[in-house]
Amino acid sequence: MKIGLVGAGHIGGALTRRFTALGHQVLVSNSRGPASLAALASESGAAAVDRGDAVRNVDLIVLTIPLKSVADLPADLFAGAPTSVPVIDTGNYYPRQRDGRIEGIESGLTESRWVEQQIKHPVIKAFNNIYALHLLERGLPKGAPGRIALPVAGDDAAAKAVVLALVEALGFDAIDAGGLDESWRQQPGSPVYGADLDAAGVRAALAAAQQERTPEWRAAANSPVAPA
Repeated sequence: MKIGLVGAGHIGGALTRRFTALGHQVLVSNSRGPASLAALASESGAAAVDRGDAVRNVDLIVLTIPLKSVADLPADLFAGAPTSVPVIDTGNYYPRQRDGRIEGIESGLTESRWVEQQIKHPVIKAFNNIYALHLLERGLPKGAPGRIALPVAGDDAAAKAVVLALVEALGFDAIDAGGLDESWRQQPGSPVYGADLDAAGVRAALAAAQQERTPEWRAAANSPVAPA
């Protein structure tokens, strides 16, 4: 596949390395421009490009930036991407640690539903509940003891099937976690978040999740308001 990444932080860098190792053609971008990605491109074999090129004429897109930065994306960035092209959102809402208060999420939207509304393109929630180093190093063959499972949530069955298959190819058991409005089950603070569970453990953790955010995962009274 031809895969474009918008964002090259910890998760974006890990996925860039893993995707190229699997033989995919990878275009990686960030807000600072291709020159800032020269080392990652040289190491991985990916092509460092502008953000517009990362979402144009590709088979799959990964959006992997802080939620507070979603509003800073060019308004038309995804305008040319067909709705059939899956967009994976790896983001998490950290209101106290990083993102400030995002009213839509505080009012009850799941993180990825809010992202979907901002970028005006359907998204699939994946890769948000695993540490970047584990994503890079802990993939195992199918059936291997200790193989980690990862939840994948989204509304479009065809797009989700593409992402589920990609998760499996990376060395993780892919668990269909339902529609995007169920993706709160894998948000920060949920039992599956950062837990490195197997398939049975992920299913049990998703079922045990509580929708109400605990205080540490909600904005505080003094949290700055993120850009609308």
